[in-house]
Order: sequence, then structure tokens, then C-alpha cells
Amino acid sequence: MTTAAGATSQVRYQAIVAIVTAALAGALIGVALTATAPVPGVAEVSEVVSAAIPIVRVLLDLAAVTTIGLALLSVLVGYDRPKLTEPIMRRARPIALAASLVWTTTALVTLVLQTAEYRPQVPTVSFADIWDYVVQVGAGKALLVVAVLALVQVGLGVLTLRHGEKVPAEVRVGLGLFALLPLPVTGHAANWDYHDYTMISMELHVMGAVAWTGGLGAMVVLLAANRTLLAHALPRFSKLATLCLVLVSATGLFNAVVEILLNPTISLFTALFTTPYGQLVVLKMMCAAGIAVLGAMVRWKLMPRIVRHERTALATWATLELTAMGLAFGFAVVLTRAPVS
Repeated sequence: MTTAAGATSQVRYQAIVAIVTAALAGALIGVALTATAPVPGVAEVSEVVSAAIPIVRVLLDLAAVTTIGLALLSVLVGYDRPKLTEPIMRRARPIALAASLVWTTTALVTLVLQTAEYRPQVPTVSFADIWDYVVQVGAGKALLVVAVLALVQVGLGVLTLRHGEKVPAEVRVGLGLFALLPLPVTGHAANWDYHDYTMISMELHVMGAVAWTGGLGAMVVLLAANRTLLAHALPRFSKLATLCLVLVSATGLFNAVVEILLNPTISLFTALFTTPYGQLVVLKMMCAAGIAVLGAMVRWKLMPRIVRHERTALATWATLELTAMGLAFGFAVVLTRAPVS
């Protein structure tokens, strides 16, 4: 049983609106939780810069999610039925190209904003200031690398737009995941006693979260109305999602515990419930629990029916899951910059 041609090409923009809105809301909630009073005699960062950094960083993360998710979609639907998959991928390619452009742009804008944050006493940021930030600060180098790799992804997007799946999706996915590796350096203040371990854990955490969210989002937006392709792609994605759930949960818990337990000035429970860092950790844990429940609903209740090509409420349940993921991304952006105490 297949869907009608019109349904096959349907794009569900509600899911995009849901995750973007939730991510921005999560970032703003995090900013509100971590706001501090000005210190007399200390140069203060502009409120505009302080608010803009997490917002732009959320957009950067979502652009990466979109770029990688749409490349992953090509792998999930397979290459053996081009008559079915090509109409979907024709829609995906320009979106992926636009997302990679946003990824590049937001990385550069974040670089400028973090330079302004680094030098609050300077009224305007010059190219020399930005270069000094890149040379002197690891986060500056990381953002520049991310921008360059995202720009390479733009080039691959242009080639894919012209030549289709002759540009291997695995290359696009691999490059996208590789471009995520410097991101933890741009925000997280890892405990230096376990710096190497926490950096590896953070990188795995970011890659798992992006692949999971991107794959789910791509399927909901472009495949939800196509029962034939969905029945093929969802079981494959479910295995990936299970792996990502375990990876993201384990690394997220490890990162939080290391940051809190190795701080000698505060106990675990006090840090969790009385500090902005701990409160953001708790909020992320609540999101993770909600995502796991919603994912289980899709896996055990809906997927058997989807495999039989039956109509389901997948779009609704998956949009709820994406909303929780968006909130988690928003909280995470602020969490990377929040002190433990």
C-alpha cells in the first residue's frame, strides 16, 4: 500500500516550528535562571550580547541538526528505490543546503559575539579583535574550524543539488559529525582534572544528540505522509535512536556528575537544586525522561502498525518528542556556559 502522490510530497512544517520554538524557549529560560547581578568596578558584558550568544548558538545547533539529519535521511530510505526516494530527496537537498549556510553564518556570528563578550570594554569589535580571540582562546579556534567545516558542507550541498545521490550521503553525514567535534570547546568549562575524559564524553554527547534529533526530524517533516518509505526507514532509525539514547544519557550524566562532584565547595544535592547549573541539569534530565517515554511509545506502539503501512499518529507523537528535544538543546546551550556554583 502506498500513499498518493500529493501525500508523498507533503512537508510537515509544524515539527520545524515546534523544535525551533522549544529550543529558543529553553535558551531563554536558561538565561533567566543564570542571570547574575552586576559586580561594581567590573566591566559588564552588554545585555544584548549576553542574550544573543545563546540564541545564535541554538540556531547554530539546529542548523547542524538539520544538515546532518537530512543527509542521514538519504541513508535511512536507501538507494534501491530511486522512483520512490527521489521526490523526497529533491525536497531535502535545498533545505540541507540552506541549513548548512545557516550553520556557517551562525558559527561566524557566534565568533563575533564571543569576541565581544571576551572584551567587554571595547565598544565595537574589529577584525583584529576577532583574530586575537581566535589566537588566544580555544573557543575562538573551535568556532573558526566549525565555520570552515560548515562551509565545506555548503560545497557538498551545492554538489548534491546538482548531482543528487552521486554525492555519497555517508560523506555528508561523516563530515557533519566531524564538524561537531570542536563544538564542546566553544562553551563547556570542563573540570580540568578529567579534561580529556569530559571532552570525549561531551563530543559523543553532542554527536549522539544531533544524529538522533536530526534523523527523527527529517523523517517527521518529509516522510510522515509516505507510509511505504516510512515503513522502511523507521525500523532502521529506531536502532540508531536506541543507541543514541544510551549514549546521550550516559555521557550527559557523566558530564554533570564530574562537573558537580569535583567542585569542592558544594555538595551534589545542593548543587542540583540550588544552583542554576544544577537546575538546568535537572531540567535536561526531565526532558530526557520525556523523550525516552515518547520514543518508547513510537517504538512499541506505533512502529508495528507503521511497518504494516497502517495510518498512525506518528507525526503528533514525534512532534512532541522533537519539542522536548528542542527544550533540551536550549537548556544545554546555557548549561555549557553556566558555572557549577
